[in-house]
Amino acid sequence: MHTLFISDLHLSPARPDITQCFTHFMRTEARDADALYVLGDLFDFWIGDDDPTPFAQQIKAEFQQLTAAGVACFFVHGNRDFLIGQRFAKETGIVLLAQETVIHLYGTPVVILHGDTLCTEDVRYLAFREKVHKPWLQWVFNRLPYAIKKRIVQRVQSDIRHDKQQKAMEIMDVTPSEVIQVLNHHHVDIMIHGHTHRPAIHHLPQLGHKTRIVLGDWYSQGSILRYAPQGYALESRPFE
Repeated sequence: MHTLFISDLHLSPARPDITQCFTHFMRTEARDADALYVLGDLFDFWIGDDDPTPFAQQIKAEFQQLTAAGVACFFVHGNRDFLIGQRFAKETGIVLLAQETVIHLYGTPVVILHGDTLCTEDVRYLAFREKVHKPWLQWVFNRLPYAIKKRIVQRVQSDIRHDKQQKAMEIMDVTPSEVIQVLNHHHVDIMIHGHTHRPAIHHLPQLGHKTRIVLGDWYSQGSILRYAPQGYALESRPFE
């Protein structure tokens, strides 16, 4: 009896080693779980649910096979795949969750989120995030031809890489006061998120018995959180 959490895989055709590790995980460990939660940035960038490429269809098939096998699968949008929509959910069987969602893990309430909204000092990113999450803008973008969307996304990705190189690492980490605010707002003692690529389990004694669990990225290894009634642990899986 256990639940699995992953995030920040940044899947793309350019990294077949990550895809291979993910595929093996989905066909083995994930099949034995009570549920799988993906906390954003599954893809390096998701252009839209109309993506016709074999790679996109391959990843969709892995989720469809997992949910067809009876494993509940839930998804929280990240900053790279916020355009995953209802068509993707219908084709795969996953359930799309809100930006911040409280779930109950074997009797314990836990708040889950991608984690980008916790980085309140990254003002430029939050301004970009607010812009691209406007419903009217997404509506217009989703109705553009796929080839045009792809060119737009390539430009955006280039701008993001350049902007990231100019930022101090501290700016891209969470703001402690925001972590406290979210925990208190949802009246929970445990938070699980990704985004920062800094896997760790932070116990917060100044807040009583509260804990923040940060998922790892899949850049050099597979990273998993295994949560069971008797406890939880961050685990890694080597690339072949």
